Amino acid sequence: MIRFTNVSKRYPGGYEALSNINFHMEKGVMAFLTGHSGAGKSTLLKLVALIEYATRGQIFVDGENVTRLGKRRIPYIRRKIGFIFQEHHLLFDRTVFDNVALPLIIAGYRHQEIGRRVRAALDKLGLLSKERLYPITLSGGEQQRVGIARAVVNKPMLLLADEPTGNLDPELSREIMSLFSLFNDVGVSVLIASHDIPLIETLDYPVLSLDQGRLNPTDGGAARPGCVKTVASRSLPGRIS
Repeated sequence: MIRFTNVSKRYPGGYEALSNINFHMEKGVMAFLTGHSGAGKSTLLKLVALIEYATRGQIFVDGENVTRLGKRRIPYIRRKIGFIFQEHHLLFDRTVFDNVALPLIIAGYRHQEIGRRVRAALDKLGLLSKERLYPITLSGGEQQRVGIARAVVNKPMLLLADEPTGNLDPELSREIMSLFSLFNDVGVSVLIASHDIPLIETLDYPVLSLDQGRLNPTDGGAARPGCVKTVASRSLPGRIS
């Protein structure tokens, strides 16, 4: 589903956020990306989502080399990806329904199909009764669930989440993680950037760790050029080989 081959990201001014990243995350896997603030977690997710672009190296998403995409192909790839932000970026002057419907409106879906998909997503996340409310009236956990509903309404193959529990208490954090597990159970690939190590340690999912823009060499060689970490299936909990 995701493959990085010798990927680096350097920003203007010379700051290198990612350096020679190699890993392969298989389709249908749920995994965590950990590291301290500034380790490069958000940058890595943005490269996958085509929000930013690598300085060098190659990135493959669902078998397609996204570092060589023409402009016309970018929207097609982005429709395969749902992105969940820590701050959720909701529009507070729009209802819950309108916020979740936004990706479908942009994609040009018909009104009837938009209604069906939005209500199905809200129902899945326990928010159907709140579709006419405005986000400002919701709790932090409910706002984050609206963000998740917006990310999954387009039925993506891949979910990316950037610190989705960063502003939530431990109980709500576990609730949000259980929602990601539900989507993974039906075949959606999920990559979650998080520094909540105590929570991650209670879950049986693979972990990739970044330190100063480099993957930690947990197997003694994966940080070297040409060596690739493979994030295995859920049947091998926590294993990266």
